[in-house]
Amino acid sequence: MSLLHAAIITPFALALLAPLLYRRMRRIHAGWFVLPGPIVLFAFFLSRIPAVAAGGNRAATVPWIPSLGIDLTVYLDGLGLLFALLITGIGSLVVLYSIYYLDQTKEALAPFYVYLLLFMGAMLGVVLSDNLMVLYGFWELTSIASFLLIAFWHQRAKSKYGAQKSMLITVFGGFAMFAGFLLLYMMTGTFSLREIAGQLEGIASHKLFLPAMLLMLLGAFTKSAQFPFHIWLPDAMEAPTPVSAYLHSATMVKAGLYLVARFSPIFAGRAEWFWIVSGLGLVTLLYGSYRAFQQKDLKAMLAFSTISQLGLIMCLLGLGSASAYHLQAGTNPLIYAKATMAAVFHLINHAVFKGTLFMVAGIVDHETGTRDIRKLGGLMAVMPVTFSAALAGTFAMAGLNGFLSKEMFFTAALNALRMDFWNMRTWSLAFPAIAWIASVFTFLYSMILLFRTFTGRLQAAKLKREPHEAPLGMLIPPVVLASLAVTFGLFPNLLSYSLIEPAMSSILPGLPGQGERYLVSIDLWHGFTPELRMTIGVVAVGTVLYRLYGRLDAIHRLQASPGALNRMYDRGLRALESAAHRLTGAYMTGSVRRYLLYIFTFMIAALALAMLGSGRMIRYAMSELAPVSLYETVIVAVMIVAAMAVPLARTRLAAIIFTGAIGYMVTLLFVLFRAPDLALTQMIVETVSVTLFLLCFFHLPKLSKEMTALRFKLANAVIAVGVGAVVTFLALGAAGERKFPSISDFFLAESYRSAGGKNVVNVILVDFRGFDTMLEIVVLGIASLGIYAMIKLQMDSHAMGLRAPARNFRYPRSNDVILRTISKVAIFIILTFSFYLFFAGHNEPGGGFIGALMTAAAFVLLSIAFGMNMFHLVVPVDFRKAMAFGLLTAFLTGIGSFVFGAPFLSHTFGHFHLPLLGETELATATLFDFGVYLAVVGVAMSIIFTIGRDI
Repeated sequence: MSLLHAAIITPFALALLAPLLYRRMRRIHAGWFVLPGPIVLFAFFLSRIPAVAAGGNRAATVPWIPSLGIDLTVYLDGLGLLFALLITGIGSLVVLYSIYYLDQTKEALAPFYVYLLLFMGAMLGVVLSDNLMVLYGFWELTSIASFLLIAFWHQRAKSKYGAQKSMLITVFGGFAMFAGFLLLYMMTGTFSLREIAGQLEGIASHKLFLPAMLLMLLGAFTKSAQFPFHIWLPDAMEAPTPVSAYLHSATMVKAGLYLVARFSPIFAGRAEWFWIVSGLGLVTLLYGSYRAFQQKDLKAMLAFSTISQLGLIMCLLGLGSASAYHLQAGTNPLIYAKATMAAVFHLINHAVFKGTLFMVAGIVDHETGTRDIRKLGGLMAVMPVTFSAALAGTFAMAGLNGFLSKEMFFTAALNALRMDFWNMRTWSLAFPAIAWIASVFTFLYSMILLFRTFTGRLQAAKLKREPHEAPLGMLIPPVVLASLAVTFGLFPNLLSYSLIEPAMSSILPGLPGQGERYLVSIDLWHGFTPELRMTIGVVAVGTVLYRLYGRLDAIHRLQASPGALNRMYDRGLRALESAAHRLTGAYMTGSVRRYLLYIFTFMIAALALAMLGSGRMIRYAMSELAPVSLYETVIVAVMIVAAMAVPLARTRLAAIIFTGAIGYMVTLLFVLFRAPDLALTQMIVETVSVTLFLLCFFHLPKLSKEMTALRFKLANAVIAVGVGAVVTFLALGAAGERKFPSISDFFLAESYRSAGGKNVVNVILVDFRGFDTMLEIVVLGIASLGIYAMIKLQMDSHAMGLRAPARNFRYPRSNDVILRTISKVAIFIILTFSFYLFFAGHNEPGGGFIGALMTAAAFVLLSIAFGMNMFHLVVPVDFRKAMAFGLLTAFLTGIGSFVFGAPFLSHTFGHFHLPLLGETELATATLFDFGVYLAVVGVAMSIIFTIGRDI
């Protein structure tokens, strides 16, 4: 595992440790435990700047699922480094800011920092992943983490609404992006971004190339709040201000920009890419800036400002893609590459000044109790440091000390007039015209934000708190960011070849020429250029509009209404919920029997149609089957008789007995077929299942006349016969239509050689197919927790008097002296046998699953013979915790293989000389099997004891 892998894992590890540290030292703010993590990561990525600037991109791979082409490959180049620095650097300042912003006596700090660290780790995974599937996994994790952060104040309806909206829109885009990734894989046969870019000439004309591009852009546009998907961002402002400063100015909303930049080497030469990216970015820029100056809430103004600035950067990335066209045409592309340089430079500037302004808005809200600019004013005198930070931030946003990136934007827009391809002659004037108009609006809302908040008369009577300067710890982060904004404005070439040029080389590789670098020289003065005249016009018109702002009643009457798009979203969501409610109500009647009828009917229809509609005769190969012995005939006949007796039984107890008889007959079949592992498992499962049936049936009412009616049983019989017939024909057909040799020979040959085990069945469970086993015990754990939750909910409702319990029941206890006497001996024999099964399972019949069920059977016997209270005295174990520890053990065993550079859940074995035992084989699969053992014991006993407790 490389340092880059460790950098991604660090926030997740810290998310696990921080709550534990906080629980032990509650007097210390949880943020102090978290702060060192992002600082160390920021220092690590800073140390990578010289190597990356020199062209030394670094990659590292940890195998994960090699058979599917999915590996944990990380890749650090100029673009990834730039985003990693933003994520960790601004993340460090946000954590420091949150320590003073969030009150540890009033807020649930541990969950907050867990969510924040999850988001940080997910974002690092997005920007450093080379594998598309891994990138997608981290991408969706950012949506989940942001949902949790936006809904942090979940007691507020607006917070929940904003979190839900952001989740639905960004996850929708994520699904589209996932589909695009799959199309790219279908064209190239690889999930590696670098390998896909290397196959560009072979896939550019593919029929799936354009659909893949459109689907990928849909994911990018939803995440980066491009019009018309921007509607989630203003509602996300209900999150705490540290969240807004981190997610919605510097990191999450820039994930879409990162995606567009990262895929530019693949798609940038297409006219569709140019027009969609630059055109939608231009529309978003204009719309966001227009809506921003209408807002009365500081964070709402900053939200629409963020939308506008994201559109600006997106537009620049689109304009920069024109250089790829010129490269393909053999003409000079470097003039249009300047738009990409402007995009990278403004991305840095925006992260710095917007982070500053969000923190300033949070300080104003924290110290005055309001963000409404109609109630603010005159704060400059009482909050001078905050005003200074706001001054630097707003002037950078307005394009004064941030003039350089704005001038570069004007240059890129004016260069669009020179394009004579892709029908640019018709629409080229729109770029500089809209850029100038949007810049006027940007200047206007920047001045409103600054002067309406900090100058004029102090309206102390309208404020909830007496305004005063924020504490030093809350001031440090915005002051640092404001200082960076000024520094980058005065000395822009500090970034030229350290961050900007390496990032440009990642976005537009190969343009300067073999071994050459982009010329990145950013100067403050270029003479009286058209760009300067455009800027002077922006300041002049913007100043006039600001002077008129307070006198225009129409502007004052403008409300931050939801807008048509928001209304469409709300109506669409309500219609979807209504339709889903009606559809669900039609079949969700509360009858488990009906649900099973639906499931089995669909299963019969789907499988029958698949077999009958194949268009050819299925070969059943009955002559190739082994002859049926007399013993097998007798056992199957008993099974048939018992199965037919179940629906005819008058009582549930008789039905249980007949069902158990079927299970034990299956056990005998496994014995005849020489499958001792399966026979042991079936026998113990049947024993435990009978116990569960008895516990469940005890709580059910007596059989009603409807349940014993012929019509009721006839429907059951039809479904039962249909399922049995379809599955039988399917099994026979599958056996007769084999297209490939059986894999059993491979398992027989490799069981001991590759996994060190002679019991092929157990080796398959814990080694060859260990991933399946791990998922199975996870499903079992979820099921047991679901049962516990339902029973607990019912008990709580009884306690609140919502529904009187039908009867008072305590887990059964036997008064049979003989049973209790025999149990004292039998329990130890059963437990000893269960331990033998566990330890012998790698080479003899047994294993963790069988041993766990045998242990559960012993515990059941103990509790029945002596009662639950005595059982808890003898075995004081919380089985839910045992289940969780088992799952954790299995999972940690799996990821332990990463330490040795092996795929997930890889195992090894060896022979060692141990004291007393002598030459002994030890296998890491035993650790995984131990996790299975604990999980299964925990699941079985949790379910049994939950159902058998008082209700």
